[in-house]
Amino acid sequence: MNQDRYNELVDLLIKANYEYHVLDDATTLTDEEYDNYIREIYEMEDAHPEWKRDDSPTTFVGGEVLDKFEKITHNIPMMSLQDVFNEDEIYAFDKNIKKQIANPKYVAELKIDGLSVSLRYENGKLVSAATRGNGVEGENITNNVKTIKQVPKTLTEPIDIEVRGEIYMSKATLEKLNKEREENGEPLLKNCRNAAAGSVKQLDSKVAAKRNLEVWIYHLPNPEDYGIKTHHEALEFMKKLGFRTNPNNRVVNNIDELMKYIHEMGEKRSSLEYDIDGVVIKLDDLKGHEIMGNTIRYPKWAVAYKFPAEEVQTKLKDIIFTVGRTGQVTPNAVLEPVMVMGSLVSRATLHNEDYCIQKDIRVGDTVKIKKAGDVIPRVESVVLDRRNGTEKPFKMTDTCPICHEKLIKKDAAYYCINDKCPKQDIEKLIHFVSRETMNITGLGDAIIEDFYNLGYIKSFPDIYRIDDFTEQIKLLEGYGEKSLNNLFTSIENSKSNSLEKLLFAIGIRYVGAKTAKILAKKYKTIDNLINANYEELKDIPDIGDVIANSVVNYFKDEDNLKMINELKMLGLNMEYKGEETSDVTYFTGKTFVLTGGLEDFSRDEAKRIIENLGGNCSGSVSKKTDVVIAGADPGSKYTKAQELGIEIWDEDKFKEMIENN
Repeated sequence: MNQDRYNELVDLLIKANYEYHVLDDATTLTDEEYDNYIREIYEMEDAHPEWKRDDSPTTFVGGEVLDKFEKITHNIPMMSLQDVFNEDEIYAFDKNIKKQIANPKYVAELKIDGLSVSLRYENGKLVSAATRGNGVEGENITNNVKTIKQVPKTLTEPIDIEVRGEIYMSKATLEKLNKEREENGEPLLKNCRNAAAGSVKQLDSKVAAKRNLEVWIYHLPNPEDYGIKTHHEALEFMKKLGFRTNPNNRVVNNIDELMKYIHEMGEKRSSLEYDIDGVVIKLDDLKGHEIMGNTIRYPKWAVAYKFPAEEVQTKLKDIIFTVGRTGQVTPNAVLEPVMVMGSLVSRATLHNEDYCIQKDIRVGDTVKIKKAGDVIPRVESVVLDRRNGTEKPFKMTDTCPICHEKLIKKDAAYYCINDKCPKQDIEKLIHFVSRETMNITGLGDAIIEDFYNLGYIKSFPDIYRIDDFTEQIKLLEGYGEKSLNNLFTSIENSKSNSLEKLLFAIGIRYVGAKTAKILAKKYKTIDNLINANYEELKDIPDIGDVIANSVVNYFKDEDNLKMINELKMLGLNMEYKGEETSDVTYFTGKTFVLTGGLEDFSRDEAKRIIENLGGNCSGSVSKKTDVVIAGADPGSKYTKAQELGIEIWDEDKFKEMIENN
């Protein structure tokens, strides 16, 4: 055993990994040889830890378990791209480029559905990896990225460089992982994108290593430093350094070739080994990048075209009604299971009574299903020529499907106003433990419902007494010693949350995350807030009459006060702890303009959500506007936003950003 042998084996396996995972060539090593060599390296590193190199292939299996991710500041901001959704917008982008660039060429690339990453190298060695974060500062995910086999730990040249790309999980890996999770009684991962993002952000890099993540590299932030003049040259340069670039990248000479590429990739989409949701279009000439410049949020020399959401047909077998946390009763379609965008869909939203009547949706219809933003399934329309006369017209229920109390109608929605409705209790409990509130992991929606029905958790305080049922829970499938200990630890940790988290969690009407923070900062303790009167509350900026009334009425209720006293006795913190950077969202400090009709939100609801997430709403579009959210028939505000180069979201993008913040 000597160090020369160790270095020889490390270099040999680095070369083998590069050949196999980057070049997609068959390595000269057999699987048995690779396994023998990796075991030999492990033995030498155990005996001589001082020999271990940063680029050792043993880093693939993970190592240190972190308490939290540190922050890394990007030397050059990681900007997002403007999304475009139809061919007219692509032609408009090309026309805008041609105003300043004669005969532009583009590089067309697949828009990988994963997580953006920045990789930094010094003297050819990987020194850090970071998420996009807010564009200026990201999370340090170096340990987890080292477990990705396609990420070179040592480059072919000893240079300093930063590159950017997309971490993703293949369809086959997700399928295998979900099969294992199903066998272990664990919740299934929703899709490749969520699975990749969740895997990269595991504090234990051994967990990330088991997820078999992959990466494509697509951007060099400072190509001029290397004498590079075009984007496609930058891609070739990065490939020669050992980075994995996508073989579907293509230089297109004009808009016609670009449109041909988009149509080709749209047809090829389902056969790819990984998920894509569109095509990224970049001006090839790097001098053109300087000429076109950037807006505050995105470059003007590139756009991301998003494929239309896939639409399929299936049978609507039944319409059922569900109750949400606020008591709103919503119709939902029960479908013959059908694959939509890679996942099996058996339920879809029908929004409300008006939606069903306007589209004349009937039980027994053949309907078209679409995934809004590739995430939320919905019934898009009815296939009228498939009707045979046996279909049953839609009729909105007038009683709660759970407690059978009479519903009341407010605007387009129906509500159960029975405060003791069991389903509302379940939804309130789900909200209480969610990431945005008390952040208790291990109590997902289905588990909350099971524990409620079993009598283990009927109220917020019951969550903190769940260990009384330890022996009973151990008898349930999927609950071992480790998972129970993790759950109890998460519950215990939640007791120390700052007051604003608790105020948001207990479900005071109209009190979202932002309002809860305002009240917590103002009153410091829950007792001070309980004793606050209507007059002083309504005079607080951003509170007003409606919220003031709601807060006062909540704390007049003896049952609510009893519950809060129980939580006090159980050791929950009732004081404001000061500023928390985790409350900063993408919306924080930005100005939004709403235009056109939204399907799933009223204007007031959308405005309230934006403000609760830290944003501001304006009635007009100007240069100070950060984002325009456009619904149906958006009108002149949409046009003005395009002229000013302001970021535009459709309703699906709005939903996606809400979920991610």
